[in-house]
Order: sequence, then C-alpha cells, then structure tokens
Amino acid sequence: MTETTFTVEVQPRLPARLRRLEELANDLVYSWDRRVRALYARLDAELWREVGHNPKVFLRRVSQQALDEAAQDRGYLEEYSRALSGYDSYTQAHARAEVAAYFDPQDDLVAYFCAEYGLHESLPIYSGGLGILAGDHCKAASDLGLPFVAVGLLYRQGYFTQLIDGRGQQLAQYRPHQIDDLPVTLALDADEVPIRVALELPGRTVGLHVWRAKVGHIDLYLLDSDLPENAEADRALTYQLYGGDREWRLQQEMVLGIGGMRALRALGLRPTVWHINEGHAAFQVLERCREWVARGDKFQTALERVAANTVFTTHTPVAAGHDIFEAALFDRYFTAFAAQLGISIEELRAYGHSPQNDGSFNMTSMALRGTRFHNGVSKIHGEVASGMERYIWPDIPPAENPITHVTNGVHASTFLAQEWSNLLDVRFADWRSSLTDIQYWECLKDVPDHRFWSLRQELKTLLLQVVRRRVVVQHRRAGVADAQLRRITRYLVDDNGDVLVLGFGRRFATYKRATLLFQDPDRLARLLGDPNRPVLIMFAGKAHPSDKPGQELIRQIHEFSMRPEFIGRILLLENYDLNLARRLVSGVDVWLNNPVYPLEASGTSGMKAAMNGVLNLSVLDGWWAEGYDGSNGWGIVPHGSDFDPAFRDHEEASDLYDLLERQVIPLYFERGGHSYSPDWVAMAKASMTTILPRFNAERQVLDYVEKLYRPARDQRRRMEAVADGVAGLAAWKQRVRECWAGVAFEPLTGESDTTRVLHFGDALNLQVSLRLNGLQAQDVVVECLLGEDQEDGGFVVRERLELTPSTSQPGTAVGYGLALRPTRTGLQRYRIRAYPYHTLLAHRFELGCMKWL
Repeated sequence: MTETTFTVEVQPRLPARLRRLEELANDLVYSWDRRVRALYARLDAELWREVGHNPKVFLRRVSQQALDEAAQDRGYLEEYSRALSGYDSYTQAHARAEVAAYFDPQDDLVAYFCAEYGLHESLPIYSGGLGILAGDHCKAASDLGLPFVAVGLLYRQGYFTQLIDGRGQQLAQYRPHQIDDLPVTLALDADEVPIRVALELPGRTVGLHVWRAKVGHIDLYLLDSDLPENAEADRALTYQLYGGDREWRLQQEMVLGIGGMRALRALGLRPTVWHINEGHAAFQVLERCREWVARGDKFQTALERVAANTVFTTHTPVAAGHDIFEAALFDRYFTAFAAQLGISIEELRAYGHSPQNDGSFNMTSMALRGTRFHNGVSKIHGEVASGMERYIWPDIPPAENPITHVTNGVHASTFLAQEWSNLLDVRFADWRSSLTDIQYWECLKDVPDHRFWSLRQELKTLLLQVVRRRVVVQHRRAGVADAQLRRITRYLVDDNGDVLVLGFGRRFATYKRATLLFQDPDRLARLLGDPNRPVLIMFAGKAHPSDKPGQELIRQIHEFSMRPEFIGRILLLENYDLNLARRLVSGVDVWLNNPVYPLEASGTSGMKAAMNGVLNLSVLDGWWAEGYDGSNGWGIVPHGSDFDPAFRDHEEASDLYDLLERQVIPLYFERGGHSYSPDWVAMAKASMTTILPRFNAERQVLDYVEKLYRPARDQRRRMEAVADGVAGLAAWKQRVRECWAGVAFEPLTGESDTTRVLHFGDALNLQVSLRLNGLQAQDVVVECLLGEDQEDGGFVVRERLELTPSTSQPGTAVGYGLALRPTRTGLQRYRIRAYPYHTLLAHRFELGCMKWL
C-alpha cells in the first residue's frame, strides 16, 4: 500500500510592531525600493532566496522566532521605521511638476494595455523585453504621479522556466503559481463586491475575474478566466503567456482587449487617453466603438471618436512579431460583433488588412487604423516602422507618415545596483529627483577613479558568486564530473576580479545573432586564451518553445562552451530572469549586442548596463545608434540589408574581433602604474554620464506625455468641442475617399521641362490647376516643396510653401497659385503636391492620400 503524504503550512503571526510588513508585501513598490526588500532579507536571507524574493510567500514561511526577535531588535525596528517613512512619503506625494503642467488627476487618466508586465520576479507575467518595458513604464508613471491605470492578464503559469541539459537542449518547465502567492487582490466595486465581467465567444459566455496589483501610485488590473463556472478550455484562456494555437491566441487577445475594456467600465474608470502597447490589445478599439454605436453613432463616427485619443506603440520590425489571424477564424469570432457595429464582417476584416497577408486580420494593421497617434521605440525603429506600415498611408512618403518615435528607457531605481545607489546617496543626495537632468550627471566625474573602479569590481565579484551557484546546480544536474566542474568554474572565484567579463543576455532569436562571436573560433580562442589577460563571456537567454532555430543557437553556444579551448571561458547560464538580469547588467564589464541591422527595435539591456558603469560593445542599431558618441563605448557600423547575409556576418564579426583585440581588452588591462585602468574608468564614467539621464524610464514617460498623451487627449476634446465635429470629420473622410481617385493635376503647358532663371529677390509665379472631382477647394492643400536633389536619388526639402486657390477652370478644375521667392541662390528644385486637409485631423497626412504634379 502506498503511503500518502499530506502538507500543512504553519503560518506565523505578525507581531503588532511589524504589522505593516503585510501591507508592503502587497505593493509592488518593493520591486524597486530596496529598503523594503531588505526588511524581508534581513529576517532570513536564505529563505528570502528560496522563495524567489516573494514577500507574500516569505511572510507565510518565516519563523515566528525570527519575527518576534525582530520586533524586539532596535536596529531592525529603526530600519523598519525608515523604510515605512520613505514608503509613506512616496505614496503621499503629488504629481511631479512636469506632469501636473499637462494632466489633472481629477479629470485625466491614461489607460495602458499590454499583454505582459515585467515588474518583479514575484509576479511572473512577463517573458522578456516587451514586459520589462511595460513594467518600467508603470513604475515611472508612478514615480511621476501620472494619472495612469494598466490592464493585462493574470497568467497562472506565466512564461516557462528554462533548463539546459548536458547536450545544450533547452527544456521548458511550466510551474503554475498560486494566486495567494502573488501580490494581487480581487478588484472591488463601490459596494466592496468583487468585480466580474463577461466575454461572449461563439456558443458561450466566459466569465472573468479582475485582480488588482498595486504599483505605488498606480493600479494594474489583471483579467483571469479561471472561474469554476467556465468550461475547462475557457478556464485555461489566461493560463499561459504566449502559448496555445492561433485560435487560443485570438481568444486570449479578446480577453485582453474587450474584457479589459469592460473591466475598466465596471471599475467606473473613464480614461481620457488610451495606450495600446503592441498589437495584442487592439480589440479594445472595437469594444469602445461598439459602446458608441450602441449610443447612436455610426461605426465610422465611433471609430473617429475612439481613435482620436488613442496611442499605439509598435515594438517589432520583424514580421513574425505581428499577430495575424486567418479570415475564417476571425469571421467565426467576430461576425456577431460586426453586426453590433452595424457593418458587415467583410468591412470589419478590412480594418486588419495588410498587403503581406491578404484576406487575414493583422492586429498591427487594426491598431494603426484604430488610432491617430503611433510610434516606434527608437529613432531607427520609427523609420523602419514607417516603411513597413506605409500601406496604411499608401501615397505618403514614409518619412512623412504619422509614425513617430519615443526611444525606450529603463527604470533607474530598479536596475541601478544597490552599491551605486548607496554611493550616490552619500555624495549626491538629490540624484533621484534629477534623473533627466543631463548636466547634473556630470557630477559622476567627481567620484574618485579608484573608488569607481573598486565599486565596479565589487559588483563583478557579486556577479561571479551568483553565477557560480547557478552554474554548479546547472551542471551537476547534467551529470558533469567534479573535475570538469572545477574547469568550468575556474574564473568564478571571489579573488578573480581581474578577469574581463563580457555579457550577452537577451532572447535567443536568430536576428539577434548570439553566435556571431563564433564566426572565427580560432581567433576567438586566441582572444580569450591569453593567461595574462583572462576574458570570460557569459551568455543567458531563452528561446520560445516553438522557435527551433533559436533553440539551436543555445545548443551551439553550449557546444562551444564545452570545447577544451573555451571551457571556463564561455558560460551558458540557464533561466534568464529579472533576478539574474539585475546581476548581469551591473556586474559584467562589457555588454555585447550584435543584431542584424535594422531589426533591433530598441533594446534596453544595454541601457541598464550603461547606467551601472558597464561599457557597451554593440551594433549601431536601436537605441545604441542614439546613445553612442565615441567616448562611452564601442560601436560596430552595420552593413545593412543590401549585403549578402554571409558576407555581412563575416565583416561585422571581423569588426567585433578587431575591437576586442585592439581596443577593449588592451584598455581594460592597461593599468599605467595604477591598480586600475584610468582610461577604462574614464570611458565607464562617460557611459554613465551620457546614458543614465537620457535613457531612463522617467524621460521615456515624459516624452509620451508631451508627444503623444497630451496631444491625444487634446485631439479628442478638440473634435468634441465642435458641433457635429466627430460625425462631420467621419463624413468628410468618406467623401474624400470616394472622390480622391478622380482628383488630378492638369498637365502644365509651356516651359515646364526647362530650368527657369530668375534673379535673387524676384518671384517665380507658379500656377497649377487641379481637378477636384466633387471636392471643394478648401478640402485640398496644394503645396510646393523647395529643395535639392541628392546623389542617392533623395530629395531634401528646405521650404514648404502653400499655393492659394484662385479661379475655377473649365469643368471642375481649380487654379492654385504662388509667388515663389527663393531665399537662397543657386540651382534649386521644386515639387508640387496636393493632399486632403481638414482642421480636425490629428495628422495632416492621416488619410494617406496625395497627388504629385
């Protein structure tokens, strides 16, 4: 007979003096307030590690003796009081001046929708960069006092735990999480009743719980379909992040977009700005339109109303990163919804049309058509996205279409190592309120070089300790012998601070080229094998369980790491998570990033490294193309898409080797009679000084406030301030779309193909005629672009001048004229174009219509 083992968890009672430890455990401020986390770690450091730095679980398992002793320990109580004082001051603070100038918490609210949030390892509802970015956005919104609410899904399983076996194979383990272990509580309505919302799916209705996670000043609401009354398949809809088939993904995104909208309504929240962070949540646009149609709007009017105050951020220039659903699948789930919108399913599906996936429904396309403010996440990515999505505005040059950019940033208080925070607190007490002040951070140059170096070495030692523990567990599980394990860990010792450590940590996708370093293994072996200048490279990251090429990269790195010439010098670390990421970005000396240009939308890990005094060695793509200035790291000039991929990889790998051999390694080990490298310290200081204030999340959120949130709120108000403004704009757009195909310039007569000569100060009288095909003269702007041709075939605009409508020509043509007086001498070019214009447009080219003479 098999014996049964039962489990009982005996929970301690919190002493009255420490009762607020429970309150702190339910506010994700602990994810960036180290004073709060230290309260738990000090009670039992080993247990704190065992529970994955989860305060709620910790308080259920810590010993009663430890709590009782802490309640009588004067030192602990003083630390407890300081942490509470800081927490209370933070939560009672008002909106920062930069936000209060634009937004009133009584009237304004930004609603932010995202499929994942990386706030802390104790709330595992994230997979990688998108989630970490969303978490940092929430934290910075809280710091700034921005009226803000976030919406997502509560994944019971979250993303997978990664194990790497003895052959380098990635093994995905899924570990369900108990709700009681997470820093969430049920969201309640005004009567203190738990909120429930419903989502209609074909043949059934799915009920949804709404959970609330407190993140300082803001709330994150998470939807959960795991209700007893739901069918088993429906209970699993919110179970796993990025799992299941296409139908499952469609249903999950309906929960996020439609269910998330209904949750906010049930909570009584009325946002004035809506932000869709990546296309997963684009269905919220349709749900908001449905509400307005139910109130009497036509669909086109409802869409104009909804789009006016909605922002969409696209994060990926890789086609596989966009969710696309087959027509038959989409139709099955949205035919009834289309009827509620008062349109056919074919009309609705057209809003998700993209040329690359004709007939399917593209969530990015829906998001772009359902919003009026759009951005990429770096300058280069904004340009790439403008080209990728130009089909939305087919006649508009990509450089002029409505996609702009806001370069990402990272949350400094989360990713700046405690050791740096301590030093800054002592030397520069007001640094936390000066995060975006570029001039302020020149103060770092006053930190003595030897102190800077010793702090960096201390962080590296802490990293080596963490990595050693992980590597030992990882390889012992794989059956590695002790002798071989000693070779693998030979540089991971506390007194080996003189090893130069390079770090590579990110998702293992093929375009990120994790194996670029292995283009020439013999040369790499020579670079790493100098006994007088030891170099260690750490790789960490996950590949999606369905991404076989990405998993092959992991296997290849493992294979190289076990070769005799590389063993101990190349380490592959499993289960890259926030905890390991914080150690890596603060402890390595150099951060590597070598994506295929221009496929790195932004990247944020290098920002985290740089603000800790780590030097970036990266391809000039994404954010690094903006951050690199020649003094703060190293840049690899990309070859672009015109080159053969094999040639491109060979050349860029060669550049990488050259930089390592001739600059990076010599600079680190050249001590010049000191116990440290003065030139390395100078570059590391330049890295922190130039990057920390420009690429932090506060700057990012303030950019959103100024460039996107405020304009979106004001656009909606502007439209609704005009009688029939929204309906009138929708009707005008429809008329323009019907007429535009017949709008055309009349051919010029006379000397149109010759160069016209005039003297400085004289005017060139331009006269053109435009057939308006039923439109009015005020519906169209005719514009002269004065500029210069470039050798590459481009055209640089120096001036934009508007022509004035004058006389009607025979038929429907209208004359437009301009007395052109160039302000410069020399050979100049001009071009003439026409486009529709209405005073209530959010962007003058949002219709995507243009005609050229």
